[in-house]
Order: sequence, then C-alpha cells, then structure tokens
Amino acid sequence: MILKTKNSFISKVEVEEFTNRVLQFMFPGILEECSVRRSLKRIYSDLKELLGKNGLQSRIDVKVVASRFVSELPELHDRLLDDAAFIAQNDPAASSVDEVIVTYPGFFAISVYRLAHLLAENEITLIPRIMTEYAHSKTGIDIHPRATIGHSFFIDHGTGIVIGETAIIGNNVKLYQGVTIGALSVSKEHARIKRHPTIEDNVVIYAGSTILGGDTVIGRNSVIGGNVWLTKSVVPNSLVYHESKVIVRKREFKLVNSL
Repeated sequence: MILKTKNSFISKVEVEEFTNRVLQFMFPGILEECSVRRSLKRIYSDLKELLGKNGLQSRIDVKVVASRFVSELPELHDRLLDDAAFIAQNDPAASSVDEVIVTYPGFFAISVYRLAHLLAENEITLIPRIMTEYAHSKTGIDIHPRATIGHSFFIDHGTGIVIGETAIIGNNVKLYQGVTIGALSVSKEHARIKRHPTIEDNVVIYAGSTILGGDTVIGRNSVIGGNVWLTKSVVPNSLVYHESKVIVRKREFKLVNSL
C-alpha cells in the first residue's frame, strides 16, 4: 500500500522494514527475515530518508530528528532489556530472557511501541502509527505510539490488548490478554484532552478487563481481576474483582435397555 504525502510517497512496507532493521540491530536474531545487522549510521540514513518521504522537510529538521532517534537507541535498548527481564521474572512459562526477546509477542509489541514513541515525541505522526499498527497486525496488541508507559512493562499473551493515545502507565505494570485501557467517548471534539486512564506503579490487570476515562486513576499496588468494567478511580492497594456465580452439578444419565 502506498500512502501519498504532500511532497512524496511513503509505503507501509518501507516503514515495516525499517522497524525490523532497528529491532534486528538491537536484538540480533529476533526476526528471522533480517539477517544483516545495520550500523547506527545506516539507521540514521534510513530514517532520514523516511522522514523526507513523509513530507516533513518544511516543518522539522529531519537530520536533527534522525540524529536524536539514533542517539536514544542505547538507552532504549537498556529499557527493553528491563522489560524482557521483568517478563521473564514474572512468567513461570519463561525459561530465560532470551526466550522472551525472541518468542514473546508481548515483548515484540512493547519494543515496536517504544521505537514509535521516540518519533511520536518529536511530533512525527504517520510513521509511528504505521509502526504500531504493524505490531498490532502481528500480535493483536494495539498500543498508540503517544501513550506513556514506564519501565519494566509486562504483557502476557497479549491478544486483544488496547492502550489508547493519552493513557499513562507507570512502572512494573502487568497486563493480560483482552485488557482495554480506553476512552469513555470517541467524539472528535475530545481529541485534544486526556481521554484515557492513568495506571499507577505495580498494578496488575487480569484478562478481559476494561478501564475507561481520562479521569480514571488506578492507584498503585492495585489488582484488577478478570472481566472487570471500571469507569471510576480506584485508591492504591485495592483489589477489584467481578463476582459471578458459577454452578457445578453432577450430570444425570438414563440407562436405555437395548433389545
């Protein structure tokens, strides 16, 4: 697919390939289709070319943005290692950090988000969105590049997770599959305000829970159980769960005599 911009053309494939090259540079072996490590100089050159195709020459200095992105990659690498270690420490199924880096879809989605977020912080819009939608298509995890996420972030399984644009997530947070951190309203007139919740440090949110609203704050050290619907704030150290009734009874069988 080719997307026309004011000054040139940019393709989704080019952005996806750039994303893969950066990930392969930071974590050799994470993507089988990328066999050649690129230098920081090549990453800088590739990004500068992409930014130029995005029609940004008249609005920003693409050299400055590309240089800033490359300079932040070592720190980002360390942050992603913290994410991987946190996942390995908290998931009994993980045998090593290497396993998390190479095989976990949650780690892949987090990695792409963090790369995209670097560009989004520089007021780049289209390229970061293509990057996170690429991760979304591969993992089922939808993280807006402008969301704010702290260190040591854990996504387990991950399919169906949605994290909105103005969401703020603290440190040492764990999310399970099907969690939505979203907006109460999708009205266009609310585009410039905080529409998505704040999740403080050390929070665990279990599968299928939905948390909505820009004023909603989940206090630190809280646990949100599965299938919970929340549109109001929760104080720190809370346990929130959805109480349902499960009935178990013995099946009755009738014997039928055969003739």
